[in-house]
Formats: sequence, C-alpha cells, structure tokens
Amino acid sequence: MSSSHLPLFTDFVGGKLTAADPACGRLDLVAPQSGQPIGTIAESGKSGVDRAVAAASAAFAANRKQPIHQRITWLNAAANALRNAGDEIAALICEDVGKPIRMARFEVKRGAEFLELTAAALSQIGGETLPLDITAPGTGHIGFVRRVAYGVVAGITPFNAPVNLLVQKIAPAIAAGNAIVAKPALAGTRTALRLAQLFHDAGWPTDMFTVVTGDRDTALALASHHDVRAVSFTGGTVAGDALARAAGAKKFVAELGSNAANIVMADADVEAAAKKIASAAFEASGQQCISAQRVLVARPVLEKFLRHFTAAAQALNVGKAEDPKTDVGPMVSKASATRVMAMCDDALAKGARFILQPRQRDATLSPGILTDVPTSARLWCEEVFGPVALVATFDDIDEALSMANDSEFGLQGAVFTRDLAAALRFSEDFEVGALWINEATRFRLDNYPFGGMKRSGVGREGVRYAIEEFSQIKFTGVTI
Repeated sequence: MSSSHLPLFTDFVGGKLTAADPACGRLDLVAPQSGQPIGTIAESGKSGVDRAVAAASAAFAANRKQPIHQRITWLNAAANALRNAGDEIAALICEDVGKPIRMARFEVKRGAEFLELTAAALSQIGGETLPLDITAPGTGHIGFVRRVAYGVVAGITPFNAPVNLLVQKIAPAIAAGNAIVAKPALAGTRTALRLAQLFHDAGWPTDMFTVVTGDRDTALALASHHDVRAVSFTGGTVAGDALARAAGAKKFVAELGSNAANIVMADADVEAAAKKIASAAFEASGQQCISAQRVLVARPVLEKFLRHFTAAAQALNVGKAEDPKTDVGPMVSKASATRVMAMCDDALAKGARFILQPRQRDATLSPGILTDVPTSARLWCEEVFGPVALVATFDDIDEALSMANDSEFGLQGAVFTRDLAAALRFSEDFEVGALWINEATRFRLDNYPFGGMKRSGVGREGVRYAIEEFSQIKFTGVTI
C-alpha cells in the first residue's frame, strides 16, 4: 500500500483525533514482522503540543476539585473498558511491536489490574499533622500536610510495553488529580490512541488524558512546555538526559537504561535459576529494561549452570508474534536486531565466544549466549535490549559484587542463593534500586517501589509511590 493510502494517526484532543498540521512531518509506522509500513504518524510538534497542553489545562481547571471517589470511579471504569477490549488491544501490540500474542494479552490484563490497584490505593493516600509546639514559637499553632496535584503532567513512554508503561503513568497522574498529556513511542502510537478513546468513552472528562504523536521533536516540546509542571519518562538514558535538559527546573521522574546483573551463588538451585534467567533474558526478545543481560555464576557451578541455561534457551519457541506458542518473536525492527548482532561481533572481536549462537532473520533474533566477554566490550558496558546474555564467573561474594556493580546502571538486580547472610549482604551492597532473591531480574510486581540508582533514573514507580511522585506536598499552618 502506498504511503498516501495508509491510515494517518494524529493527536487525541477534545475527545477525538485531530486534524494534522500540514507543516509538520510524517513518520512511518512499520510492522516489525513484515517490515512493511502499516500507517503514517503525524509529528505533533510545538503547535500540537501547545494545543494539547491548553486543552489539558482547561480540563484540570474544570476538574481539580473532583472528590476522590470520583477519581476512583474513573479508574475502575477505565479498567473495565481495557479488559473488555483486551483482544483488540493485544492484537495491536502484537502487530505494531512484535510482542508475542500470549505476552501481549498478559500485558493488557496487567494494565487493567494496575488501574484497579491505583483506585484501591487512593483510600490509603493521606497527609499528616505536625507537632509545631516542639519549639516555643510554635506554641498555639497547628500544622498539617497534604498532597495536591501539579496540574498538567506529561508521560513519555517507550515501545516495548505500550499498555503497561503508559498506564503506569496515566493512572497515578489521574489518581493524584492531574490532567496528563501522553507522548508514546512510534510503535506504541495506535495503542495509546485506542486507550485514550476507550477511557473517554468510559466517562473520563474530556482532555484529562490527551495524546500527542510523533518522535523526538514532540517529546522535547512537551517536556519543555511552560505549563507542564511534571514529566515522567521511561526510555533510554541518552533520551532521558535530553528531556531532563529540556524540562529544566520542574519535577522529572525517569526510569532509564539497565544492564541487569543476575548472580548465581554456589549454593543456589542451579537448574531453577537457569530456567528463570533464560526466561528473563530471552522472552519478548529481551526488550525489557530489566531483561537479564549479565549472568554472574560461582565458578564451582559454572558448567552445570551453562548446561541448564543453554537447554532452557533452546527450549524457547522462536516464531511469529501471532502464534500463542511463541516465546521469542521479532524485535521492534530489523535495525534493532542488526544492532544487537553488531554488539555480539564487538565482543567476539575482543575475545568472547558463543555458547549459543544467535541467528538473525530480518527482525527476528534467536537467543544468544556468550562467555569470556571482556569488560571493555559493548555487551558488558551498554544495554543490549535484545535476546542476548553473557555469562561470567566469580570466586567469592566480594568479586560478585564488584562485577555486578561494574556498570553505570543500577535498575533491578537478582541473586540466587539459599544463604540468608549472603542475601542480606547483597541487599546492602548491590547498587540497584530493587533486588530480588531467587527471582530473575525481569520479575516485577506493581505495588513495590520500582526505579533505579546511578544512570538508571530518578524517582520511583509502583502504585502508591507513583501517586506520590505525581503529587506535591503542601503545608498549612494555623494559629489557634
């Protein structure tokens, strides 16, 4: 189909898709499995962002005093709408992102549950009173602290979980009383627009949730907009730096890159660890920020681990995204698969070797396992964001920690051990924002604080923690 006959996707403002500005650019939406364009996305640009933010500002002003029970009603209605449209939304994710359909269906289910969890959490968000009379001047005064909305906030999301990572921003923003303008990644555009229509039809006030479309220019225009009071971003570290500079002196929450280390101690259940880490490394083509990348194994159990790890990787089904049996489908683009292969080539050139060689076919890349990867290789230093993992050995807990912390990233880590003292040592000294013992790094629940240390970001997501990030503290003092 020629580009002139492809559907055009534009901003969702005023409860409907808007007319695209002819002065702004157009971007192809390409299906990763076929490599063919399936739509055209309008670059919203500054003019589109101005329109969306103005609409959101008006919506916030009209709804800023809505009671909490009304926000709970909105969130639960959105959850029902998303659940009822689950098959449709999962099919969009499968086609546009290449995520295997079974995982896409799970993502939609998780998104609906997150909306309900956020609604439930609102009953537990409170303030506090302060004992002002702890000093003589405070005698005869009382004070209280409560959380209030920012106003208009921005949510900028990546392609890899177009429902989950978008809902992780929308629900807490609305729960806190804000209006939100979302800018999804290109591959997540159709999903975001469909969610906006679903939530509007479910009874959300017009323009409390709007969507702008496009790429870098639109994201920067949104982050830098004077009337956007807070920005939440999930994506790469380089993009996060650019958006933080654009945002300037305003609230900025970012979940950025990772290079997740999974540590297997000698006393671990090695076979169970290998299976969990293989799933975490390779399923959904490794395109998760917390996909297992560096696997550090105690030397006495290295051979046993490699045997089980390789077998678990080979047991995964590599195939078409729409097949419910598929574990590893296409990456988001052929260019992404080629990039990962180039990282493997770099490691091989520096002395690494394959335990399991990945095979590329267009955008699809089968699991790959390397060993003897030097710390100078890109696979050790950078985020691979693909179905490739490296295995390295250590001799004691100090060496394991040194290797695990040898990264500019620190999002989520994992340790497999039966030793409580070792687990507590890793809890103290492993430089990550979240740590799992006897679960691999891709394991995540939505009610704990999730976010990174070092270059992996600032702030925390997770139901209650995200509501707090999307609200600000206000103090009131009274003389009695």
